[in-house]
Amino acid sequence: MNFKIGDVLIPNQFVLAPMAGICNEAFRLICKEQGAGLLMAEMVSDKAIAYKNQKTLKMTKVNEHEHPISMQIFGASVDSLVLAAKFVDTCTDADIIDINMGCPVNKVAKKSGAGASLLKDPELVYEITKAVVNSVSKPVTVKIRAGWDKSSINAVTNAKLIEKAGAKAITIHGRTRADFYSGKADYNIIKEVVEAVNIPVVGNGDVIDIHSAKEMFKTGCKAIAIGRGALGNPFIFRELNSYFNDGIILDKPDNKEIYDTIMHQYDLLLKLKGERLANLEMRSHIAWYIKGKPNSSKIKEEVFRQNDFNKVKEIIANYLL
Repeated sequence: MNFKIGDVLIPNQFVLAPMAGICNEAFRLICKEQGAGLLMAEMVSDKAIAYKNQKTLKMTKVNEHEHPISMQIFGASVDSLVLAAKFVDTCTDADIIDINMGCPVNKVAKKSGAGASLLKDPELVYEITKAVVNSVSKPVTVKIRAGWDKSSINAVTNAKLIEKAGAKAITIHGRTRADFYSGKADYNIIKEVVEAVNIPVVGNGDVIDIHSAKEMFKTGCKAIAIGRGALGNPFIFRELNSYFNDGIILDKPDNKEIYDTIMHQYDLLLKLKGERLANLEMRSHIAWYIKGKPNSSKIKEEVFRQNDFNKVKEIIANYLL
C-alpha cells in the first residue's frame, strides 16, 4: 500500500530507519533492492554543513536509484538547522528533509542539546519545525521519541505542535531517551500519536519480522521504520512486502543468497569508500549477516583479524557455501 509524504509518493509502507555509521549509500541500495519503500540517510550535523565539512557534504550525495530518499539533519539551533535544511533543499537530490529529535546518544542529546534533548522543550520543537518548513520547498518530517524519560512522556504534545508547524509526517520511536534501546518499545504511545494527528505517522521500534510488524500496524501507523531489524537482514523488506501486500510468507534467504548479498554490499562500499574503509565497515555487517548461525562467533573472530578482503571472502565462502 503506497502513501504520500507531502507530494512525495512512497511506494510501500516499509521504511529504512536512519542509523548513524550504517545507512550509507551502499547499505541503502541493498535495502532498496530488497524492497524498502523509503530510504533514510544517516543523520548529518547542521554545523558540519555550515562549515562545509567535506566528509559530511559527501554523505549528502544521493544515488539516482535511491528515490524516494529522506535526508536527516540534526542540531539545536533554529538558524543553523534552517541553513542545513536549505542546503539539503537546494544542493542535494533528497526528496524529503527530516529533522532528528530522537537520537539518544550523549554526544548528540546531552553535549550538543540536539536529538532527543529537544523533546524537553515543545516550544522549541515547534519553532524549529516551523522555521525549517517555511525555509524549504521539500516536505519536512520529524523523528521523535516518546519523551526524555518516563516522567516526561510528551510525544502527543510534541506531535501536535510538529503537525501545527507544517511537517508532513512524524516518525516516533516508542522509547524514551532514557531507555536508549533497552526494554520494549511502547506501542501504546505510538497509537496515541496516531490518534492525535492527521499527518502520516511512521512507527519505529522492535520490528524484526512479520509478527512484530503486525503488532506495530495495530497502532494505526501508516508505515513502519525498520532500523536494527534490517542489520544483516535487508531481506526483511521483501518479506514484509510479500506478506502484507500479497499474503505470501517467503522462505528465508539461503546461504548462497546471503553470501552473494555480502559480496554485493562490499562491491558497493568499495566504490563508495575505497578498500581500507570498505574492509573495516564490512566486518560489522558480516557479523550481522551470520549472527545466530552455527559457529558464527568463531567466524566473526576470524573475519575481524583480516585486513585483506580476499581472505575474508575465502572465510565466508568456506563457511556459507
